[in-house]
Amino acid sequence: MNIAIVTGASSGFGKEFVKLFYSRRDIDEIWALARNKENLQALKKEFRGRVKAFSIDLSNLSAIVKFGEELEKSNVNIKYLVNSAGFDKFGSYKDLSLEESVNMIDLNVSGVIAMGLVCLPYMKRGSHILNIASQASFQPLPYMNLYAATKAFLRNYSRALNVELHGKGVKVTAVCPGWMKTNLFARANIGAKKTIKNFVGITSPDKVARKALRDADRGKDVSIYGIMVKCGHLFGKVLPQKMMMKIWLIQQGL
Repeated sequence: MNIAIVTGASSGFGKEFVKLFYSRRDIDEIWALARNKENLQALKKEFRGRVKAFSIDLSNLSAIVKFGEELEKSNVNIKYLVNSAGFDKFGSYKDLSLEESVNMIDLNVSGVIAMGLVCLPYMKRGSHILNIASQASFQPLPYMNLYAATKAFLRNYSRALNVELHGKGVKVTAVCPGWMKTNLFARANIGAKKTIKNFVGITSPDKVARKALRDADRGKDVSIYGIMVKCGHLFGKVLPQKMMMKIWLIQQGL
């Protein structure tokens, strides 16, 4: 049985991938992972039996190991793994507690690595991993410094892993969206004195998800949607990082 696994699947960007896989004939079942049980149940009803829901805290390593046991007893080929779960907080380092800071790393980084390692034994030649990085991965970003750092890690890790998995025939794509109209903002806006408020080039997540899946199927190791994000990618390569940070601060009125 060919399955697609999507983390952060109950809403936002993750849900857009569920919609895409639902329309594909090469996917027999979609395994949706998220924390919110109510949203997961609504997802199961919406997609009429094609979704298998798992309520999991992906910042908890033992929960991911337990999910791996579910894979071990199931006869599945993971055709796609989309690591979409993650969160951001707008503000300075002192606006986040120690627990919030470490939890962001646990979810945005450790959870992605663990999910990949748990799923790879059940992936065959032609399978794909899509790790959701961000435009934030192109440069250091004051006042969302930790989030940007986790996404820079994911972009570099994904591209290197793609090379390592060449012989296995599994492709890895780092998806680097810009601002999208999702519920990320509800969690990210914490009322900090210095915060992010200029969301240039914001777009709908369905467009980004469609391009990400196309790029993954074409074997690209990085997926970038939109002219603004492409420009940011280019500037991140050619301009000094100090200059990029100054431009960012001016753009955000900081």
